Amino acid sequence: MLPLNPAKIPALYQKARADHAAGRLDAARKAYTQITLAKPALPEPHYQLGQIALRENKLPTALACFERARKLKPKEPSILDALASLHISMGNIDAANALYDELARLFPKAVKPLAEKARMLQNAGRFEAAERAFDKAFKLAPHDGELFRLLGVSKKVKKGDPFLARMEAAAKDPKVTGRSRMHLNFALAKAMEDSGQYERTFTYLRPANDAMAEAYPMKKGERKAEVDGLIAAFEGADYSRTIPGANSEIAPIFVTGLPRSGTTLVEQILASHPLVSGGGEMSIVRATTLDVLRRGNEFRPLSDLTDKEIKSVGDRYAAALRDKLDFDTHATDKSLQTHTVFGLLRLALPRARFIVVERDPRDTLYSIYKQIFEEGTHRYAYSMTDLVDYYRQHQRLIAFWKQALPDHIHTVHYEDLVSDPEPQSRALVAAAGLDWDDACLSFYENKRTVQTLSVHQVRQPVYKGSVGVWKRYEADLADMLNALKDS
Repeated sequence: MLPLNPAKIPALYQKARADHAAGRLDAARKAYTQITLAKPALPEPHYQLGQIALRENKLPTALACFERARKLKPKEPSILDALASLHISMGNIDAANALYDELARLFPKAVKPLAEKARMLQNAGRFEAAERAFDKAFKLAPHDGELFRLLGVSKKVKKGDPFLARMEAAAKDPKVTGRSRMHLNFALAKAMEDSGQYERTFTYLRPANDAMAEAYPMKKGERKAEVDGLIAAFEGADYSRTIPGANSEIAPIFVTGLPRSGTTLVEQILASHPLVSGGGEMSIVRATTLDVLRRGNEFRPLSDLTDKEIKSVGDRYAAALRDKLDFDTHATDKSLQTHTVFGLLRLALPRARFIVVERDPRDTLYSIYKQIFEEGTHRYAYSMTDLVDYYRQHQRLIAFWKQALPDHIHTVHYEDLVSDPEPQSRALVAAAGLDWDDACLSFYENKRTVQTLSVHQVRQPVYKGSVGVWKRYEADLADMLNALKDS
């Protein structure tokens, strides 16, 4: 490769950024690498190479790139923040904690490092430390709606709680508008439910959801079209066939279901087994399958895929899983969208196990409706009509897979699990291909970091308090309940 003329670096960097944004990662990586060779003291291309590696689930590579960028520009907040997030993904909580502390020291008036640190500590089950971090953040932004919502995730609010009074005072402040108001409304809705003021819950919950639905509308018919395409692509395939050389070194346990259906509880039970490492929502499956399945805006029929292509899916998944997680043979993957490609995973990873969690849809959909997800994702979650439509399509796909793979899917019914934990847990562990271990009944003692909206509940023993919650709000949920009757 000829040396790069330094004068051409700005133009090449702009082209690399354009390729990167368009998903042309190989071209972007080549250009960034050229720049690092020509001018190794520039931090930006190292940082961007780290972002590409992150997108490809190559976490050790991403870590090395971000560290190089940090060495060149040690006080750059975007680099420090990316490193902290990466360490969280890799389970390095103490390293991430140190980075957030450094960001707070460098930028003492910034709320974000303190809020991110607090959220990380919540997920790690360090609730007291998280609350101390929130206290520091509130000193900088006493009426920040998002801070109230994040703290409320791990806080059970009672009537007369000063925390509730602070939220209500913030709600009266006309300067709390827009995004902050939306977050505050979600926080107040939860606080009203926590404190038994059920008649006031939807006073805040409805406008909070309306604001999200307006900001991130769901395109009508979008999910149905996707499910139609998936079923057409997988229908009639031979799932008993053997793929030569298919990866049999790992035995992933895929746990899937709708959000708020109990998947976190199920995964935590399995991850408490001494032979199982808990991966959480790995975001690997779609990254390692879609480029093989997609053909423009459509899905290729599975019968069109060669043995080599199917084998590559298993090999790439295994490599990405090893990059993200330290495990022997068994690991859980709770990515909710894995059910879209069960058939491909069955062929590519012959030792894989598939667990589907189901829960009363009235409780599930209400629980989704009262949550806020990462902005721009789960766009169906903020409209009762969209929620029911999404549920219908989810059920269609699950029913298809149960018919196509009758011997490979184990269904866990949430209500049965919480009412009779031991026999249900034993059946679950057996379905995962494991011998029973009593640690699975003490899942709440598992100290692993859990990235979930159920961060507080997963640290508690099994309880039945979430069964039938929808009944408190029959009038408010009337449109959803009527639509479900027609499902």
